Amino acid sequence: MKFLSKILKSVKPKFDEGGRLERLYPVFEATETIFFSTDEQTSKGPHIRDSVDIKRVMILVVIALIPCYLFGAINIGYLNAQALGISRGWVENFLFGMKQISPLIIVTFASGAFWELLFPVIRKHEVTESFLVTCALIPLVMPPELPLWMVAVGTSFGVVLGKEVFGGTGMNIFNPALTARAFVYFAYPVAMSGDKVWAIGPDGYSGATALSIPAAATNADSVALLSAFTQFDYSWWNMFVGFIPGSVGETSKIMILLGAGLLLITKIASWRTMVGAVLGLLGTAALFNLLSPYSSNSMLTIPPHYHLVMGGFLFGTVFMATEPVTGAHTDRGRWIYGIMIGFLTVVIRSINPAYPEGVMLAILLMNAFAPVIDYFVVKGNIKRRKARYAQ
Repeated sequence: MKFLSKILKSVKPKFDEGGRLERLYPVFEATETIFFSTDEQTSKGPHIRDSVDIKRVMILVVIALIPCYLFGAINIGYLNAQALGISRGWVENFLFGMKQISPLIIVTFASGAFWELLFPVIRKHEVTESFLVTCALIPLVMPPELPLWMVAVGTSFGVVLGKEVFGGTGMNIFNPALTARAFVYFAYPVAMSGDKVWAIGPDGYSGATALSIPAAATNADSVALLSAFTQFDYSWWNMFVGFIPGSVGETSKIMILLGAGLLLITKIASWRTMVGAVLGLLGTAALFNLLSPYSSNSMLTIPPHYHLVMGGFLFGTVFMATEPVTGAHTDRGRWIYGIMIGFLTVVIRSINPAYPEGVMLAILLMNAFAPVIDYFVVKGNIKRRKARYAQ
């Protein structure tokens, strides 16, 4: 590394102010930051009030995502073997899955890095490490067989219109990775919905997700429907383990919880947001269960603990709702923010069976309201303090 450090120091004057390559200084800075830490202080959000810098925070988030990648690859290989009716070992399943995931990762990082470097060069601001997390998240929330050009377009939309148009990292309103997924979903719905996009199998092979089964039925018990479904094992335990169709990183709740543990131990993510989202989801689902006898909507019969392991709720709660820029920043605000995400997830799943997932739109909607929540929390705190001092 000393050799690399000497090379970077020798070429740095060319990129400094007045140098021949001055306009490309953000590219040099990004390259240097990847390999070496910096003593520069952040000038805009997100601010880390600790000895840990933003680079280390972002790297820890990427590390927390690694278990989801590993299991996602194994699950893709497992589902493929199941579709073909063959037996395949864990290593073979993993290697098969990595062949599917690797192009998604490469295209995401290539298209994301292009925009993340272009905007700093044009606007003359630094390159932040947040693009590592954004580009690490995007492949995990996509179907394994999504066309690569759609991945590139979605990533570009998420980075440019989800973040850069607002001024870059710390200024964006919406989570860029979720913005990318929302764009792909609504721009190319056929590639993101239906039974044929989730499982890697022969042409025409379908892979219905757990949420799509009760969404397509009326006047039926959701648990009975899932138990009677024989193509995949949709028992609660197997949905918790994760050997089911779904986006690359959302199926294994065990791997997601491992990542959550790392984020909580290192105090990068807010436990209030996570717990609030879970409580909001469980409470709303329990209320809808009470209302289910008065409706023909089968989605209302999904038990609270099933909602917890179905779809991408836990993945979104752990890795996206806790994102430091777009979420609430006050302690009380985080409770409200999390509870509303859980509440809206169940409402969207139940009221709109055409889009049975719910958590993506719930988080994006609450991203827009997070500043308002913090505003009223702060105003409330000021009012209470004034009342105390007036006594």
